[in-house]
Amino acid sequence: MRWALVKAAVAGTTMVALAFLIPLGLMVQKTARDRAFTAADRQAAALGPALAITTDQDALSRAMASTDAGAQGLIAVHLPPPVAGPAVRGTTIGAARASDADISTASGEGRSMTVQVPGGFALLQPVAVDTSRVAVVEVYVADGELTRGVRTAWLVLSLVALSLVAIAVLVADRMGSRLVGAARRLAVAARSLGAGDLAVRVPVQGPQVDGSPAELQEAAVAFNAMADRVVHLLAAERELAADLSHRLRTPLTVLRLNAASLGDGDAADATRHAVSQLEREVDQIIRSARRPAEDAPVITVGCDAAEVIRERVGFWSALAEDEGRRWRLAGAEAPAPVPVQRGDLVAAVDALLGNVFRHTVMGTAFSVDVLATENAVIVLVGDAGAGFDDPAAALRRGEGDGGDGSTGLGLDIVRKLAEATGGDLALGRSAGLGGAEIRLRLALGGPSVGRPGRQRRPGRRRQRGRGDLS
Repeated sequence: MRWALVKAAVAGTTMVALAFLIPLGLMVQKTARDRAFTAADRQAAALGPALAITTDQDALSRAMASTDAGAQGLIAVHLPPPVAGPAVRGTTIGAARASDADISTASGEGRSMTVQVPGGFALLQPVAVDTSRVAVVEVYVADGELTRGVRTAWLVLSLVALSLVAIAVLVADRMGSRLVGAARRLAVAARSLGAGDLAVRVPVQGPQVDGSPAELQEAAVAFNAMADRVVHLLAAERELAADLSHRLRTPLTVLRLNAASLGDGDAADATRHAVSQLEREVDQIIRSARRPAEDAPVITVGCDAAEVIRERVGFWSALAEDEGRRWRLAGAEAPAPVPVQRGDLVAAVDALLGNVFRHTVMGTAFSVDVLATENAVIVLVGDAGAGFDDPAAALRRGEGDGGDGSTGLGLDIVRKLAEATGGDLALGRSAGLGGAEIRLRLALGGPSVGRPGRQRRPGRRRQRGRGDLS
């Protein structure tokens, strides 16, 4: 934008300068020509009184020498003959340059005329010496006299034009600098806000803002108001999340007390473990929501998907055995690092397996397959149930697949986790079991890629052996 303003200033000023420079230069050239012929006319008129008094050659020579043109040898006087006749020629005093025909024409017509001669022009001025005879005064005007001062005038006008262009460029550059500076500050602040810096603001007062366009100043004020509104909304959202999470503590306490009275057994252990994990997650949500945004810790992203899936399938296997469900886990033997946080992947796997138990009848078999490729880790969760009536509706947040009170938030959480890595979530029909199949693809080169790192694993219940669908 800055260079565009400079170019516009150069173009505009150049056109204006040329519009004045060319006519003014032509006028100067014409003025110099008129000045030269006017001076020659005055020199010729200065000899008029002398010719009216006498035609003596010595007296006329002295009169010619008294003039500037005569002293330079630029004047000649053509005297008429004493007796009129076509064969009689007059006398010429001085260096003549005009032809005899031009002199005869000027004498016969009795008017001034200008004729071109070698090296310039000759002004022929007829002067009556008596009632029947006419003398002709010739004044030579060289070509240099016609253009004297014109070159200097053109040079001065060109320098003036260049000075005007330079001044216009300087002014445009200063204006462009302020304009670009204000726009750049606004763009930098917008990028910083988009990157998560909620404290960034655009200065609206001070030396660096003075002289910037009023529109950009209004945009800066609007940006600051928007940033303040974003901070306010985020704070309100975090406060709401903390309040809602805090309300869950009372029913969780009752649930924990009831789980403690279940006695011994795998189902009781699984229930108590689930309640403990739920309490930890709620506490973590409350702490994260209460923590200021600028104090949020930097979490190293990355975990082993195979390890997480083995752990979560082992956790759900206890409930599967209680409900008489056959299950199978395949492909989770080798490590499969993925660029997501362990807690997020645990929540996603629990959502997928929880959907199987929630939306299929007891005794329905399910399977979990893990496929690690060069670019992605794919998790397939299939069951032998009825499948999806409307896969597109099941993926829309807030809409359920059936009338059992499902909200669709679980699949939405899984979908966002996949898309955060550059992957995707797809619903279909299981080829092996004939029911629903959910394909979760976690890309390894997505936007949130980090170095996989092992984190401290929470307390686990006793690992159960794998089931078998056969």
